[in-house]
Amino acid sequence: QVQLVESGGGLVQAGGSLRLSCAASESIFSISVMGWYRQAPGKQRELVAHITNGGITNYADSVKGRFTISRDNAKNAVYLQMNSLKPEDTAVYYCSALTTRWDWGQGTQVTVSS
Repeated sequence: QVQLVESGGGLVQAGGSLRLSCAASESIFSISVMGWYRQAPGKQRELVAHITNGGITNYADSVKGRFTISRDNAKNAVYLQMNSLKPEDTAVYYCSALTTRWDWGQGTQVTVSS
């Protein structure tokens, strides 16, 4: 129901930074929760970060202090700033949104070299 398009992935050395963007097809005021998940080959999808319409954030313990989720209501966008990247952060990162159901973007690849 909600179209989501991620961008900003790429190849980066350990210790570097990337900023992921997620553009939504409708006002994010209509979306109660937006978030980022990631999935590495052969592993289950895991939560990275969530942000509610009220601005409350949640982070996986593995990324606390390194990643920051934010929103821009005027641009209908959510961002994930990733600093101090580690090889274990390598995964496909997916944007998600909750309205009447959970919707997902197509994913963007993040690869961190050692």
